[in-house]
Amino acid sequence: MTIVVGYTNSPEGHAALDSGITLAVKDGADLLVVNASRDSERSDPRRLGEAEVASVRTHLSEAGVTGRVLLSQNESDPAEQILDAAAEVGAELIVLGTRRRTPVGKFLLGSTVQRVVLDADCPVLCVKAGHAVTG
Repeated sequence: MTIVVGYTNSPEGHAALDSGITLAVKDGADLLVVNASRDSERSDPRRLGEAEVASVRTHLSEAGVTGRVLLSQNESDPAEQILDAAAEVGAELIVLGTRRRTPVGKFLLGSTVQRVVLDADCPVLCVKAGHAVTG
């Protein structure tokens, strides 16, 4: 079983990662942590740097979870990157962090979470910052 976690270095991303780790430990699953961004260069603030990737790997290792971090190498929509990664590994679950947005904000900026929830071929767990799944 593989769980895909959509991750950015944000409170929502940390909640998703922590929830994914909890579920992976509980179910003996592997994790694929996907850092999706619109820009393949570091100029996108959501894109992880080397130190941040190392920190995520350490977090997985310390939790006893087998996993890897995928930095998308394309500039497609972040939702598409997460969905493609989930399809590639045959994910049984996708975990995403979510935050409140106004309807106008969703209209203008889109919603990665909404798109993944609607288009995923597997269940999607959405967690709020500070509300990670616990054992």
